[in-house]
Amino acid sequence: MKDAYMTKFDERTIPVSGASAGEVSRPVRPVIGQTFDAVLFDMDGTLIDSTPAVRRAWFAWCAERGLDPSFLEGAHGQPARDIVGSLVPTEEFDDAFERIQQIEIAEVADVTVLPGAAEALSAIGENRKAIVTSCTRPLATARIMASGLAPPRVVVTSDDVVRGKPNPEPFALGAKRLGFDPGRCLVVEDAPSGLRSAHDAGCTTLAVAGTHTSASLRADLVIASLVELEFSATAGGIHIARHTSPDR
Repeated sequence: MKDAYMTKFDERTIPVSGASAGEVSRPVRPVIGQTFDAVLFDMDGTLIDSTPAVRRAWFAWCAERGLDPSFLEGAHGQPARDIVGSLVPTEEFDDAFERIQQIEIAEVADVTVLPGAAEALSAIGENRKAIVTSCTRPLATARIMASGLAPPRVVVTSDDVVRGKPNPEPFALGAKRLGFDPGRCLVVEDAPSGLRSAHDAGCTTLAVAGTHTSASLRADLVIASLVELEFSATAGGIHIARHTSPDR
């Protein structure tokens, strides 16, 4: 068998973290035509469009603190705790983090559901779906309510984990709360940090381009929109297929 370590990353492999050798890879797994025990969805950029609200909030926070907001270009999908911790002195962290939470929770007026998101969630049985987000629980609740999206029973937030994305803990916890092995779950994500979290948790990955370009997303399958796929609840799990309707 070909040595897993130092395998060149290309269209046939997905990067994952090695326990002792840094970067390793695994073969790409099929998504279309497969049946998964559960589907774990990222929230921002995957189910809802909160980008304008997020940018307004962080620009306002940066203006208050006299910070250059250019860091935002690479920060999508990372927990706010990690972002704030990298920008302010330790002794200022609590106040700085509380402030960005206040601003973000207030900035939800134009948060909307992305195409195909509501249909995908409604097609999946309640016990086979979850949202796994880097938001805190109060912020996730505010954005879900503002969008009008019907949330699943299981919502994992940054408040539920010690280490957020790109660490595998969030998606591993999401699968555990649903009662399934992560290796039998599909993760739907839009950000490299979230995909790395899912890869390292052992999940199959479906990336939705938009927040990031297709070329920058390392996933088992990359699509432009959730409207491209059909999620069907079966006795054995959630079956994934391409939409065949000519108007989709």
